[in-house]
Amino acid sequence: MGPTIIYNVPSRTGQDIPPQVIHEISHDANMAGVKECVGNDTVKDYADKGIVIWSGNDNECHDARWGYGATGVISVTSNLVPGLFHKLMFDGKNPLLNEKLMPLIDWLFCEPNPIGLNTALAQLGVIRPVFRLPYVPLPLAKRVEFVKIVQSIGREFFVGDKDVQVLDDDDFLLVGRY
Repeated sequence: MGPTIIYNVPSRTGQDIPPQVIHEISHDANMAGVKECVGNDTVKDYADKGIVIWSGNDNECHDARWGYGATGVISVTSNLVPGLFHKLMFDGKNPLLNEKLMPLIDWLFCEPNPIGLNTALAQLGVIRPVFRLPYVPLPLAKRVEFVKIVQSIGREFFVGDKDVQVLDDDDFLLVGRY
């Protein structure tokens, strides 16, 4: 077995890996670290004990990195604005950039991942607008809001090279699970 990152994402799994389990397995040579989604107090606790931690919450990652000892972030938002997220994680504390990205982060997580991300990538023309049920695109009002967010941040910071557009419901293809 090669290096492993433990994902502690209770909002997705319904389970929070107890700290004593993380502490115990942190001594295994194959454990590279933990993606922690419980909050920055937990990030700090693990970092203070020498455990390599990545924030798993995009809305907390700046503070996790620069105030609580996280190594970085395993991020959803970075799929859309990779350069800005690199800057946020590696170019020093930058509360203004963090604040600028917050509307995008909030928008992405208004529904469970990957709904917002897939909707955004389709609107940017990066992927085909196809959703596999039970996932469906964000509603039209949220798609309109995304265009405004892109304009506010700057299209040049987003992936892809097409203009961002509002897609109508009929533009999306919904396919069965299997």
